[in-house]
Amino acid sequence: MHVVIMGCGRVGSALALRLQEAGHTVAIIDQDSSAFERLEESFTGQTVVGVGFDRDALRAAGIEGADAFAAVSSGDNSNIVAARVARETFGVPNVVARIYDPLRAEVYQRLGIPTVASVQWQTNQIMRRLLPLGASEEWRDATGTAVLAEVDLNVGWYGHRVQELAEASGSRIALVTRMGKGLIPDRDTVLQDGDIIHAIFAVADRAQVEGAFAEAPKE
Repeated sequence: MHVVIMGCGRVGSALALRLQEAGHTVAIIDQDSSAFERLEESFTGQTVVGVGFDRDALRAAGIEGADAFAAVSSGDNSNIVAARVARETFGVPNVVARIYDPLRAEVYQRLGIPTVASVQWQTNQIMRRLLPLGASEEWRDATGTAVLAEVDLNVGWYGHRVQELAEASGSRIALVTRMGKGLIPDRDTVLQDGDIIHAIFAVADRAQVEGAFAEAPKE
């Protein structure tokens, strides 16, 4: 994947290095060229001096071919504007913005821009939103045979019913987090952009479940 990051502060620089270590190409944008000094010498990605929501700066960073975009500068307004430009102008599929004000973060979440407001979880949560990481266990039964997990979903499932996903994966969809709120779905609940899916399945079926979630449904 190619990932563009706006902001080379502590979070942006750490995120850039972790993404590179994971084998992805990275371009990072910052208005201050000295900010790139935070990057370790091992960083081989691209650095772009400019404003993160400026279209020319974004194009220079390869936004037109990017798979993901993270806006993690120190300004809430700049981050949300940049995130919306990345998604609405350039059609980047995976976008996340860091917002310091949790109340504003909730508002933008409802507008369809995934946000991260907790400083403690920033880097891990941004990685989670940018990259398909399979299933992240949330609970396992005492016998170790069944798990409840948050499972990354291919965008091709948006617009399809929960029952279709359950049948394709062999799992039970226990909960959908939508707009920051928990929703207990029924078989006819339609999956939407931004939904976070929590599924129950047998540990032995993990690979099958992750594979079904990761692939677009067959028409």
